[in-house]
Amino acid sequence: MNVAIIKYNAGNIYSVDYGLKRIGITPVITDDPQVIRSADRVIFPGQGEASTTMKYLHERGLDALICGLRQPVLGICIGIQLMCRHSDEGDVDCLGIFDAGVKRFAPQRHEDKVPHIGWNSLSNMRGALFEGLPANPYVYFVHSYYIPVTAETSAVNDYITPFSAAMQKDNFYATQFHPEKSGAIGEIILGNFINLR
Repeated sequence: MNVAIIKYNAGNIYSVDYGLKRIGITPVITDDPQVIRSADRVIFPGQGEASTTMKYLHERGLDALICGLRQPVLGICIGIQLMCRHSDEGDVDCLGIFDAGVKRFAPQRHEDKVPHIGWNSLSNMRGALFEGLPANPYVYFVHSYYIPVTAETSAVNDYITPFSAAMQKDNFYATQFHPEKSGAIGEIILGNFINLR
């Protein structure tokens, strides 16, 4: 199984590398278009700022490359946000894989902290990524921006407002949470992605 992690100007890529190694997968971290195209699975992870990251992807042709991939692709954290149509972070058009806009959390109460950091539960899970999980499993989030619930939402979390904790369209899968930091639950999710049929 050849797994490529897309290398770009986003942080936290190496934690995904470690997470995959824990389940017996040794990925390659690369920005080589040919290596990415020929991989069995592609992961688009990271933490960063949307507008500068989209500029970096566009300058290197990685935006068109990602949109054209036909094998299973998993976006994580900023990956899910950049797979959407538009982000309010930097007011930037993104990849447009998911028909959704990315919004900033607006605290409603004193206890509503932004960014949303920590463990929170999933509900309304659907699709192969979540096979074998218990009801309402807890996963780890770190984000200030969110994607509203849409027809492409495959899992929901409720923090300030219900939002898309995961999305899926065709061969594109994505999570707002960090499976690589979500313990045994995250390992099941990563394994499910690797084993997609």
